[in-house]
Amino acid sequence: MKKDLVSILDVRADLSQLLDLASNLKNIQTANEPYEPLKDKSLAMIFEKPSTRTRVSFEVGMTQLGGHSLFLSTADLQLGRGETVSDTARALSRYVDGIMYRGFEHGRTVELAKTASIPVINGLDDLEHPCQVVSDLFTIREKKGELEGLKLAYLGDGNNVCNSLLLGCAMSSMNISVACPDKYRPDDRISKIAKDIGKGSKASVEIINSPEEAVSDADVLYTDVWVSMGDEAERKSRLKALARYQLNGDILGKAKEDCLVMHCLPAHRGEEITNEVMDGESSIVFDQAENRLHVQKAILVHLLE
Repeated sequence: MKKDLVSILDVRADLSQLLDLASNLKNIQTANEPYEPLKDKSLAMIFEKPSTRTRVSFEVGMTQLGGHSLFLSTADLQLGRGETVSDTARALSRYVDGIMYRGFEHGRTVELAKTASIPVINGLDDLEHPCQVVSDLFTIREKKGELEGLKLAYLGDGNNVCNSLLLGCAMSSMNISVACPDKYRPDDRISKIAKDIGKGSKASVEIINSPEEAVSDADVLYTDVWVSMGDEAERKSRLKALARYQLNGDILGKAKEDCLVMHCLPAHRGEEITNEVMDGESSIVFDQAENRLHVQKAILVHLLE
């Protein structure tokens, strides 16, 4: 039976093994050893939204694993001219071994996975960004040695990354505190699922208004852009509402002394994060970005091998 990664919940049972696999693949690459378990396999990469890290990590990852990737924008596909998602899924299933989809609507990701007979990977949609958060968990474990019992504080817009972080932290027995305005809270259904998971994993899951309260005793501080792709019309109102949630030196000083700073990138410096924090000693932002490659490779091997 084929496996998909539409939500981070899809790897709930496999998360620890997936992180171990990513670590092994990183070590193999560091040692410059050949490892090509996906030789002669092909990945179709459909992009409705622009991308730097997602595109490069999947494309390079497939090459390093011995496979081949195809970059497909909606302008390259009949999908952009009215073909249904399900028909596109059925057709691609006859040509390639997997589909990575980066789009605007979660419903289209679900439809793609439901119809395709090959694995489908959510490279970001309006509800979740599971690949990013698996990589984030890998990075935190790499830096801290473990995940259980740590506290992550997320500041700002309760967007797709925040949704996946809520689930991922709860799955990993990590405490998470999200600080955001009421208008920009994460998805209510996902928040409830995360809290239910947290009861079993002994992870605290809270969504509050106070950034100062959220970062208290935090091991990791995390933020993301305040104006995501598709939200540009709300830019002025978002900047005003989220101004107090900026990740700056003052707020960093209220967390633990050895606190790590994370951002999934791209960053709008001077808005959600300051230069001094982004480039400071606590920042692991670019280690986090590098690890997208190793974790995408682990996801590809896990689903396609």
